[in-house]
Amino acid sequence: MIKQIIECVPNFSEGRNMDVIKQITDEIEKVQGVKLLNVDPGAATNRTVVTFVGEPEPVCEAAFLAIKKAGELIDMRQHHGEHPRMGATDVCPLIPIANIDMQQTAEYARGLAQRVGSELGIPVYCYESAAYTPGRKNLAHCRAGEYEGLAKKIGTTEWKPDFGPNDFSESVARTGATAVGARDFLVAINYNLNTTSVRRANAIAFDVREKGRKKREGDPITGKAVFDANGREVWIPGTLKACKAIGWFIEEYGIAQVSMNVTDISQTPVHIAFDEVVAKAAARGVRVTGSEIVGLIPKKVLIEAGTYFLKKQQRSCGISESEIIKIAVKSMGLDDLKPFDPKEKVIEYLMDDGGTTPLIDMSCSAFALETASESPAPGGGSISAYIGALGAALGTMVANLSSHKPGWDSRWEYFSQAAEEGQALMKELLFLVDEDTRSFNKIMDGFGMPNDTEAEKAARTAAIQEATLYATQVPLRSMQVACKAFDLVELMAKEGNPNSVSDAGVGALCLRSAVLGADLNVQINAVGLKDKESANKLRKEAQILVAHANERETAILAVVPGK
Repeated sequence: MIKQIIECVPNFSEGRNMDVIKQITDEIEKVQGVKLLNVDPGAATNRTVVTFVGEPEPVCEAAFLAIKKAGELIDMRQHHGEHPRMGATDVCPLIPIANIDMQQTAEYARGLAQRVGSELGIPVYCYESAAYTPGRKNLAHCRAGEYEGLAKKIGTTEWKPDFGPNDFSESVARTGATAVGARDFLVAINYNLNTTSVRRANAIAFDVREKGRKKREGDPITGKAVFDANGREVWIPGTLKACKAIGWFIEEYGIAQVSMNVTDISQTPVHIAFDEVVAKAAARGVRVTGSEIVGLIPKKVLIEAGTYFLKKQQRSCGISESEIIKIAVKSMGLDDLKPFDPKEKVIEYLMDDGGTTPLIDMSCSAFALETASESPAPGGGSISAYIGALGAALGTMVANLSSHKPGWDSRWEYFSQAAEEGQALMKELLFLVDEDTRSFNKIMDGFGMPNDTEAEKAARTAAIQEATLYATQVPLRSMQVACKAFDLVELMAKEGNPNSVSDAGVGALCLRSAVLGADLNVQINAVGLKDKESANKLRKEAQILVAHANERETAILAVVPGK
């Protein structure tokens, strides 16, 4: 099952007392399925920014517990710091990272806000994408007046909280109010320049940042500022939406940089920002030598960048995830100043809990030895899914070789698309390698349940039947995906690089073997189902797929000798 991942970045109004901060972060870490990534306290601001990630429900639970603990430990009546704030937990944004959209994330944020307001009695304002009204989208607007203005503000009609009390009680005086929202991921990226001039770096920054630069009469630097009819300064906007930027000098490296925050990567992807900075720098006689990403990023930032640069080179995008990321790193010079390790910078990779190694992450020999051991899993279902993955991989390989074949440049995109489709099928079959073993283990878990009372017996039987049904559906899914891969393999046998036609043929053999092997698992697992109607339906669908696989393999192998 593909996991949805969100990030939570709460800001707590305590940056000096490490014991208080530790008690808050302990609440986060005790929630299973949540990974604490960073704790950044600031003494001057008297504020700590915490970053943690996980699936939505555990993340919301961890956020709730942290907000609760902060409300118990931090007394806003005694709080002073340089950063604007209005509560013990000043702000708590949720950020979509993987396999979840902004609308879904906003609903989780609203659910969290409602719970904080009703169960903890803390006034909550929903902001950004979780805002109920346009006037509350802007965090600065919600926080106007800060804590000191809350007593007067909270009782007004305009600023009645979305959730929680609207009177400045003793409890609210202690906790203050909290802003809970959903926003896009912010990427901090610096562009390295072949100059030491901060002035040149600033000029490039002003060219690209959304705010742009002040309009002046005559000289753009020293000229008189231009004002509109209402007496307001006129600004010339930059070329990139949702981007803030400034130039500075880095003593450590002895170069000037353009420092940028991309506040909405859906409006301006990082690779588009990179190309625009390169273009504006070149127009001013400056070269971008590389870039550095500050903090963490979602994997999709690098995948989208790598795909973008591959397409610019008219190369196939149907390659492995690691190779796409390598292209992104090299294209944007992310390793220009120091090594760039995706495992230390990409949120999804940092979430790896270091537990049991998945079968697909084993070496070929380790996988074979594990299969040969006395353990009943992995078994035929996992092996069938893996054979199918190899069949899809061979079709993908032929597509990539065809995309790069000399003289076939006009068809690179056609074969690239085929390779991308092959990659998707291969990844799904690789997922099913481990899923088949997990489904078998669920049956074993069911047999291990208590079996003494009538209630326990009923629960045990229900669990075994549910697990058996799923263990029958998983190999059927392997059959369905493998059958889809026949289209790719046949296309490559007929239209792909003729020097690799035998590889397409082997791919067809692998796919048929995968379908027939998975069918055996469907048949044997279906025997254990008490619902015979469902069992017969699954068997019938499997038999149709077997007939289809036999036909497709025969047709493809008939093409191969003629090539």
